Amino acid sequence: MAGWAQTMAALADRRGAALKRYAFLLCGDDAEADDLVQEALVRAFARPGHRTEDEAEGYVRRIMLNRFLDAKRSRRVWRRVSPLLHRKDYVPDASGQVVVNTDVRAALARLSPRQRACAVLRYYEDLTVAQIAAELGCREGSVKRYLSEAHQRLAELLGDGETADEGRTKAPARAAVARPRPAARK
Repeated sequence: MAGWAQTMAALADRRGAALKRYAFLLCGDDAEADDLVQEALVRAFARPGHRTEDEAEGYVRRIMLNRFLDAKRSRRVWRRVSPLLHRKDYVPDASGQVVVNTDVRAALARLSPRQRACAVLRYYEDLTVAQIAAELGCREGSVKRYLSEAHQRLAELLGDGETADEGRTKAPARAAVARPRPAARK
């Protein structure tokens, strides 16, 4: 029993500084290097064995390398998993969204039933104009008119600041009038 204790003491005395330099090169932190050397010595000599000082140093270095790599692996896994386990200490304030939802519901309630149905089917159910027309049993042109009126009315009610007519420019219509007509073919 005295043999392994003497081997450990001799290794720590003679090669302790070299082991610490090796550990520092692995981890790059002085305190972590001390911990790595100490943990490797404890693990290497936790059970009595018959090793020479040279064999023990190689064994301790291998333990330090394995412990360093294991720690890096576990930190990498922990960084990946920790956001999933992290519980938020605060609850975001939803009052702003509640106000917006209430405003949208109130504005939808002020639409005519057909306008409201078309708007809900188009923007909530994501149906095409043809699908809405089939659903309501009316023509596609009527659906387009209801959607246009609903859009204009919602913009006014929700304070968009711009109605459908204000957002359009009149330039294309004027350009069509000013354009000369092509010569008639004979």
